[in-house]
Amino acid sequence: MSTPPDPGLQDEPMAWLPIPTEDRLDPDIQKLFAKAREKLGFVPHVFRVYTLRPSHFRPWFDHFRELMYGDSELTRAEREMIGLAVSAENGCLYCLVSHGAELRVALGDAILADRITLDYRRAGLDARTVAMLDYAVKLTRAPKECSQADIQQLRALGFSDQAIFDIAEIAAMFNFTNRLASATGMLPNPEYHGMGRPG
Repeated sequence: MSTPPDPGLQDEPMAWLPIPTEDRLDPDIQKLFAKAREKLGFVPHVFRVYTLRPSHFRPWFDHFRELMYGDSELTRAEREMIGLAVSAENGCLYCLVSHGAELRVALGDAILADRITLDYRRAGLDARTVAMLDYAVKLTRAPKECSQADIQQLRALGFSDQAIFDIAEIAAMFNFTNRLASATGMLPNPEYHGMGRPG
């Protein structure tokens, strides 16, 4: 059971830009928000901030959902780990908090998830998983240094070409969303802090 958020945090601005009120949004976006409330109990701030550009929000949301929940050899937890490794490299507060919560839920292990969020290299992960995350970080930090040798190393560790593409695409998506979150001063929903924690 998660701890309810501090009521004082409910009034803090979610971003540096003014966000449209929900009643001004198109019905399809209002319906999406209603589904988020039903599933999570709240609407993620990233959704609300993106409604500044509704025609951009829809394709972004569909792409993000496909990457994180669609068909892939990568597990749900592995996808969250990639997002967190990239977000830690970029110092993205929003994604570290929100996807740290998602990883706690996906793993069912809050301690391991927190360690991965803070420093995956010291979290006791196997060599295959560390190599996957190192590749995502390299793509984030020094993309022009990526080489065929990176692909060969991942293949040797058992990743298929499709899985390698998925690693790269998820890393690229998080680099994109990290930058938007940082540029707009986006703050994570307080509810994320208690998700996936025992007690």
